[in-house]
Amino acid sequence: MRKKSSVLLIYTGGTIGMMQDAKSGELKPFDFKSLSKQIPELHKFDIDLSAIAFEEPIDSSNMNPDIWIELVQIIQKNYNKHDGFVILHGSDTMSYTASALSFMLENLNKPVVLTGSQLPIGIIRTDGKENLITAIEIAGAKEKGESIIREVCVYFEYKLYRGNRTFKYNSAHFDAFKSPNYPALAEAGVNIHYNKNARLKPTKKALISHTKLDNDITVLKLFPGISKKITSAILNTPGIKAVILETFGAGNASTDAWFTDELKKAIAKGIIILNITQCAEGSVIQGMYETSAHLKKIGVVSGADLTFESAVTKLMFVLGQKLTHQKTIALLQKNLRGELSN
Repeated sequence: MRKKSSVLLIYTGGTIGMMQDAKSGELKPFDFKSLSKQIPELHKFDIDLSAIAFEEPIDSSNMNPDIWIELVQIIQKNYNKHDGFVILHGSDTMSYTASALSFMLENLNKPVVLTGSQLPIGIIRTDGKENLITAIEIAGAKEKGESIIREVCVYFEYKLYRGNRTFKYNSAHFDAFKSPNYPALAEAGVNIHYNKNARLKPTKKALISHTKLDNDITVLKLFPGISKKITSAILNTPGIKAVILETFGAGNASTDAWFTDELKKAIAKGIIILNITQCAEGSVIQGMYETSAHLKKIGVVSGADLTFESAVTKLMFVLGQKLTHQKTIALLQKNLRGELSN
């Protein structure tokens, strides 16, 4: 007799768990029991479904590394009891959480699917029902007794994406997420079609949970006319260990002497400068143009095609390992969880 898949649903909050107050019209959080009443289909699955709900639902704008650590600990504690995990999460910072969890869960061999909605479950036209139902189906899906998906993903509006490749690009439509530099892992229609070539390769190694993160990082986003005063203030922020440098195009920046000097001074102090592009699609290729060759020469680290969300969380993860400066830079440039293209 076929053994049922077991999926743990972790409810953190977000729009999917909001109800509209009949009098005021305001959106207010409600508990998981109310959620299951709104979606009776949850009881019809050929999947053993369990649930854990945060005592206080969290708006995704309040998401932070401590909550990521809590999620990792929940997954670690329940890892051998379940075949997959679905995390209900607010969409605004979902890509940050998905990226962070991908780095924190090393040797993950089961699906962790984050999903949510643009409209609350209590709204008639909500997208939350389909998102949740399909996310659970994907989390429980097996082939020859093994999970089909074995990584941290985001499922939204009929598409399953690698979590650390996504960003939220739309707040007005149901297809809120994009993954321009990596194909979808699956598409849901009448059937769910999996892109087998896009999936991470399975591992037989034991899960390792990382719970040390370092958020002493900041961001310097370039724009025409950025001043030396502002640039210097950001690069000299007390206590920073790394700066994400958001450059133009394929990693290009001003060649003004003052700008290069400010970066050189920061690098000389041991601050890591990680170069990512402001473009939604494409990659940093330092040295492709004269306007990026000087960055490579002074020791700016190429972020290749990292998303901003992945750059932020990967820096927190790598800095948290407390490695030497050179090993930290090497790890940043290594493809750890499919976040970088080869």
